[in-house]
Amino acid sequence: MAPRLLGKVLAHRTAAGVLAGRIVEVEAYQGPHSDPPDPAAHAYRGPTPRNRVLFGPAGHAYVYSIYGRYFCMNISCEAEGRAGCILLRALEPLTGVKQMARNRGLAMGAAIDAKLGRLLTSGPSRLCQAMGITRAAHNGINLLDQASPLQVQDDGYTVGEVLVTPRIGIHEAVDRPLRFALRGNPCVSGAKSFR
Repeated sequence: MAPRLLGKVLAHRTAAGVLAGRIVEVEAYQGPHSDPPDPAAHAYRGPTPRNRVLFGPAGHAYVYSIYGRYFCMNISCEAEGRAGCILLRALEPLTGVKQMARNRGLAMGAAIDAKLGRLLTSGPSRLCQAMGITRAAHNGINLLDQASPLQVQDDGYTVGEVLVTPRIGIHEAVDRPLRFALRGNPCVSGAKSFR
């Protein structure tokens, strides 16, 4: 599922208008049923009150906090009762860029350039902050429901070459090639060698 999310649009209807970005980088996390299990996954030890969204139906947001102040968002991707998810690592800003910049506390000129795009939505916490995604408001939300304020949409974008690498920013199961990104996209996170 993870590479199939590349090129899709994450859209959030907010009081300030629609915020949207193209998904350009993701990482897969396997459930405890995988062989071998994935010790880097939040579902590794089974269901808990915190991670129960991961064991529910596919297509729902799993939002969690890191460092006590930032959020990251995954999308559940397995059948109910099995866990697996896809972490959104980076977006290319499309709509509502000025509001995204305000959400991130950044000053913005008239046009968005590659550098500003990276500052806005490159990295899982940055993209959540820019898009106004929080655990309290969005954890468990159905991203495939047309009535949902937060959705994954397909606008027909054609994906070019996909870069496949080990996941980054983790300390366990670091050798698994479960990170997928649109090669050459300036909003992809990590060092240049990962773009």
